[in-house]
Amino acid sequence: MAIAIMYVVAAVFTVIGAGLLLALLRPAGEGKVYAFRMVGIMALALGIVLIMSASAMWRWSVAA
Repeated sequence: MAIAIMYVVAAVFTVIGAGLLLALLRPAGEGKVYAFRMVGIMALALGIVLIMSASAMWRWSVAA
């Protein structure tokens, strides 16, 4: 069950990060571009790392 929760949280952060980065396609002020880029990249990275971690935990639990 915990692994499923990790996948859901990872998906949420991945979607938020991708959404923030896609929002940069529209013209915006310098501060907004900086904030969206920084938070978007961090959220996307967190989502990817959580997906990798949940997958590893799932594989380890199946192998044992």
